[in-house]
Amino acid sequence: MSIDSKIWAEFPYETEQYLGAALKKNWQRLHQGDCEPWPESEEIQQAWRLYHQGEFSQAYDLANKIGPQAHVVANKACGIYANHLETDDDIRINLYEDIAERAETAADVNPDDINAWYFQAFAYGRLGQLISITAALKKGYGNKIKTALENTLELEPEHAEANIAFGLYNAEIIDKIGKMIGSLTYGVSAENAIEHFQEAIRLTPESPIAQMEYGNGLYLLYGDKKIDQVTQAYIDASEVEPVEAMEILDQELAKSELE
Repeated sequence: MSIDSKIWAEFPYETEQYLGAALKKNWQRLHQGDCEPWPESEEIQQAWRLYHQGEFSQAYDLANKIGPQAHVVANKACGIYANHLETDDDIRINLYEDIAERAETAADVNPDDINAWYFQAFAYGRLGQLISITAALKKGYGNKIKTALENTLELEPEHAEANIAFGLYNAEIIDKIGKMIGSLTYGVSAENAIEHFQEAIRLTPESPIAQMEYGNGLYLLYGDKKIDQVTQAYIDASEVEPVEAMEILDQELAKSELE
């Protein structure tokens, strides 16, 4: 799929650039959510620097130039841009389809690649939100997401972003088709959702997205009955100290939910 990143909107904030050795020094903190291993390739390192400072278009283009070994940074740049900065839903659909295609190819090449599986779940989850969860389930996205997340967590149980996604998977299905049908058809439950969200927060206590999606999940599951906990989750997300572009965007979204 051909994606023209030159038309992408710019990241509107200032953030750390992680020049030179600073990237490796801070790698664990920057990748506590996705468990991506340190890349030995200097070109891939540079693509990650661009990504972390919000140069999503440049990171995406460089990663694609490097080739399949840079699929994770290409998908992360594309995904975070689509989530936060793209406003046209048709373009967003194209971006998520691009991610799904790249991730599926990577998983075919290396079934032990954690983030090849994770980004399949990410892409199909976001596509489902755009076309409606009900339509997504009819297309078979639910089973694709579940399989991809199960494979991710089997390979790396401490993948916080996969735990967040599994929490949302449970909560969104319950919200749309109910607890009983959701349990019988997809094996989901409110308890599973909460367990995955809380595990993500345990793994990444400094992550705004873990807190914010916990709030979103609580609202999907319980509505106004848990509004105080939902609000507190957004507050917690808004008070985290962001260290890179994605976290800034996640935090800004949490702040907007409190307005």
